[in-house]
Amino acid sequence: MSHNTGHSTPIDTDPNQPAGGSAAPPAYRWRWPALAALLVAEAMNLLDATIVQVAGPVIHTDLGGSAAAIPWFSASYTLMFALGLLTGARLGDIAGRRRVFRIGVAAFAVTSLACALAPTAETLIGLRALQGAAAALVIPQTFGLIRAMFDGDELPKALGTIGPVMGLSAVLGPVLGGVLTHADLFGSSWRACLLVNLPLAVVVLVVARRLREDRAPVRPRLDPVGTALAMAGTALVVCPMATGTPGPAGWAAAGAGAAVLVLFVAHQRRTARRGRAPLIEPALLRGRAFPAALATSTLFFAVMNGVMITVVLHLELGLHRGPLTAGLTLLPWSAGLAAGSWAAGAYLVPRLGTRVMHAGIAALAVGLAAAVLAYRSAAPDVYPTALPFALVVAGLGTGLFTPPFFTTALRGIGPQETGSAAGLLNAVQQLGGTLGVAVIGGVYLAGDGTPRGAAQAALGTAGAILVATAIAAAAMTARPQDRDRDRT
Repeated sequence: MSHNTGHSTPIDTDPNQPAGGSAAPPAYRWRWPALAALLVAEAMNLLDATIVQVAGPVIHTDLGGSAAAIPWFSASYTLMFALGLLTGARLGDIAGRRRVFRIGVAAFAVTSLACALAPTAETLIGLRALQGAAAALVIPQTFGLIRAMFDGDELPKALGTIGPVMGLSAVLGPVLGGVLTHADLFGSSWRACLLVNLPLAVVVLVVARRLREDRAPVRPRLDPVGTALAMAGTALVVCPMATGTPGPAGWAAAGAGAAVLVLFVAHQRRTARRGRAPLIEPALLRGRAFPAALATSTLFFAVMNGVMITVVLHLELGLHRGPLTAGLTLLPWSAGLAAGSWAAGAYLVPRLGTRVMHAGIAALAVGLAAAVLAYRSAAPDVYPTALPFALVVAGLGTGLFTPPFFTTALRGIGPQETGSAAGLLNAVQQLGGTLGVAVIGGVYLAGDGTPRGAAQAALGTAGAILVATAIAAAAMTARPQDRDRDRT
């Protein structure tokens, strides 16, 4: 993402604004409806990362194909979403964020309709990838468009609405997917999960005409070499890992991908030395803190998405419950996340700082352990009645983690690096979700014995990843004085 994202300048102005005078110009009168449109677009794009998780087994029954394709109904979307974020941000810098935003929303609506009409599982996976690419045009524009419409005390309030919308959208997706699939409106079944985007997109496009155009003060160029290296390296690393059992060829591909990503970093440094705008600021990767934040984000959201897909697969494939049961079972997770986010932001973080982030990881670990016990204590073919209580604790941990994590990850980041840092964090969050769904979901699908045993194995894998998350989070916050020294 361009380093200019956080310092954009509005191109057009409010027609009611006076031409001169020392008084502060009046606030842009359409700013709040326009903000609502941006938030709806954010929610629409992020909901689609998880909304088909609950519907996955129903889609498999309807379209056929291998059960191994079920995690990819979501993973193909999030993978292309993540891969396209850097390019989407750069296009907004060049062509104007309002223009790219509107194109992205329109493309998202078209691909949503195409996904809803998909005749086969393979076609759906491919179309979901295109839908993720369209989402990557939308999400990176939000920050700059908000800055173009708000200033003063209103700006942090407007920006503060993004985090809750992102968090709630991610966890409410499975709930909404379960309700829509179960409702079977006009015989649409799972297709309603995708068709719901169409009226939302129309509303967003109508209101988006009131957005102020915004682009980087100095237009950067596209970086096709850097883009190709980033996408190729990431795909080579993620895709073999996402199979759950990479094998020798998969590990070789992942190693090649890591080498390509090293070349990408070298290319970005060379681009910066030549005075051009890199896709990411190389200074972000110096020292330990921000790379540790990227690792923490990847691992944490892998756990979060992996646990959700495990619950869905166990209930629908293992116990043959419907999508509504799966969605409602995940509702306590959403409630816990909302409560944890509110408590962290309003009370805990101002008093306890980064300790709240570590407490969130610990609470998620307790929730995972409680979920394993819930599965173990229930009969093999019986709904684990203690599971919703475990998910409340897990959701609470997720909510406690998120607000201090993003604040800590961006601490010490220079103004010229903020946009690039935020883009990288968003990208690795989506990549982590992709890996979690594919890897942890793959462990469940590959499990032998009872569905209960497969669920315990999948949650055990999630627990191991959470241990790595705790280690990475400790590296983020250890000896913060080193961060300042590394960045000078």
